[in-house]
Amino acid sequence: MCASAFYHFLKMAMATAILSSAEGTPAGREVFAEGLLELLQPAVQQLDSHVHAVRESQVDLREHIDNLATELCRINEDQKVALDLDPYVKKLLNARRRVVLVNNILQNAQERLRRLNHSVGKETARRKAMLESSGVYPSGSPSK
Repeated sequence: MCASAFYHFLKMAMATAILSSAEGTPAGREVFAEGLLELLQPAVQQLDSHVHAVRESQVDLREHIDNLATELCRINEDQKVALDLDPYVKKLLNARRRVVLVNNILQNAQERLRRLNHSVGKETARRKAMLESSGVYPSGSPSK
């Protein structure tokens, strides 16, 4: 989110908070909560797509490391001169292990983001329906 959009959101949030405290109605707080949820949802979706892209690159990297380790083992076996490639193979396998570990962490983070995105969507829909049913937020309004 760019700084001007964030500033605009804060300005609207402050106005809503002032109105809700002046009126003493929960409707202003609901509008504020809906705005906050609508602000967070794109960020969560963008983060989820970036995590997905990183996970895909981690899988590609792991495959390349496996191929390289296999090739080094084959070269080591085919060499007539005794060339010790075992330390390099071990380093590659250690790097692969770390890639797998990072991939697992990213997978867990992506699952949490997916659940958060789902919750944000459900909460947004619930609050919007509640506002529409109370007549504070007409269904024909320009908001999502």
